[in-house]
Amino acid sequence: KAEDGYYEQSVTHRPASANKVSLLDIAREQVDIISEKMYLLPNEYLEELKGRLRGMLEGNGGPQQRDELLFLQRLVQTRSDLTANTLIKAHRVQLEILVAINSGIQFFLHHSMNLSQTCLIEVFVYKRCRNIACQSQLPAEDCHCEICTNRKGFCSLCMCVICNKFDFEVNTCRWIGCDSCAHWTHTDCAIRDKQIGTGPSSVNGLGSAEMQFRCRACNRTSELFGWVKDVFQQCAPTWNGESLIRELTVVSKIFRLSENTRGRQLFWKSEELIEKLKGGVAETTACRIILTFLQELEMDSSRSSEAGNKERMIPPQEACNRIAAVVQEAVQTMGVVADEKLRMLKKARQALETCDHELEEKAKEVSELKLERQRKRLQIDELESIARLKEAEADMFQLKADEARREADRLQRIALAKSGKSEEDYASSYLKQRLSEAEAEKQFLFEKIKLQDQSSRSSQGNDIGDSSQELYSKIQEILKSV
Repeated sequence: KAEDGYYEQSVTHRPASANKVSLLDIAREQVDIISEKMYLLPNEYLEELKGRLRGMLEGNGGPQQRDELLFLQRLVQTRSDLTANTLIKAHRVQLEILVAINSGIQFFLHHSMNLSQTCLIEVFVYKRCRNIACQSQLPAEDCHCEICTNRKGFCSLCMCVICNKFDFEVNTCRWIGCDSCAHWTHTDCAIRDKQIGTGPSSVNGLGSAEMQFRCRACNRTSELFGWVKDVFQQCAPTWNGESLIRELTVVSKIFRLSENTRGRQLFWKSEELIEKLKGGVAETTACRIILTFLQELEMDSSRSSEAGNKERMIPPQEACNRIAAVVQEAVQTMGVVADEKLRMLKKARQALETCDHELEEKAKEVSELKLERQRKRLQIDELESIARLKEAEADMFQLKADEARREADRLQRIALAKSGKSEEDYASSYLKQRLSEAEAEKQFLFEKIKLQDQSSRSSQGNDIGDSSQELYSKIQEILKSV
């Protein structure tokens, strides 16, 4: 668990934001959730994701990057929800990344890869060959042998029975095809796995040991001298010098341990021509030499076979009976083969019609998905334009609010200044008015006191004194209040 946690952190490289996805998210999250997110992502980001995975598949990042890729493959290959029904909902780039992680082939991330989404799904669920040059339905040619049924994604038409790998090599001795079951094996894999060795020959009738290939799929043997001769006769004229050296080297490896005469001679001739080609002999000359040599060996073998047959002559009647039996068996075999071919033809036609029907349906689905994607893109563009308009309006209202706030502060300062001045003016005018009123009242009271003094000097002194005292106190209170 600690190791997985370490690789989980290293795979992400940088944390994905809420609206973006990483390779780790694609490898472990639900298909529909990641698909919805990827439809909203720009193409530049999706290409960056594919480029990051291409770097892992190329293996230029060292052991750490290789371990990260293995961690992603383990996540993808252990998920039970990645089926054909769920992968239909996947985004195109999401599906390409899942197929590339599962198969380990970076071509599925290349911009020139034009496989349909249905084909990618079939490659992921092991219903179609992952070899772009083959693309056969699996199991190939309805082969139900143990290897084709037990190995996920194995294609008997282009993959090696031993290493389970394929390449784009054709017209070469580096691939050996079984004469019985048509399965293929790398020559180097067969030599390394000891599937090539000596065995009794059934060709020349002499029982001499020939180099033979034993197929791991059907456990039957195929003779190698005739196979090498056929490959050279059909393909050698198109090889250049480098290719001819490479093919002769393969022939030398095959017949190095040969025990019979023609196998040893072919080994010696291969070594001799390799040295001549390295020394500057033209490839046309070398090609002519090896083809002539193979023809001579075949003729020598035929003469030896005829000599051996003459030594053990059989009666004419027995020979006729044998020939009749062989012809009858051949006729029966041809009838069975014809029936089988007719059945295969009918089946192929039915499969073709089914594929055409599925192709039409998938084309309709693709057009609908494109329309839906275009509609969502238009909605996104409309929402983005509305968001930009709202942002512009918000900026304008913010500017006006700032201006109104500054104007309010200025008016408030002016109002405070005017309010203070008006209060001072009001207080001054009020005090002046009260002062004048107090002066007038004072004058009035003094006049009244004088009149009372003059008119009441003859009256009782006590009463007048009290009245005068009261008037004087009132005048003092008025003056204090002013």
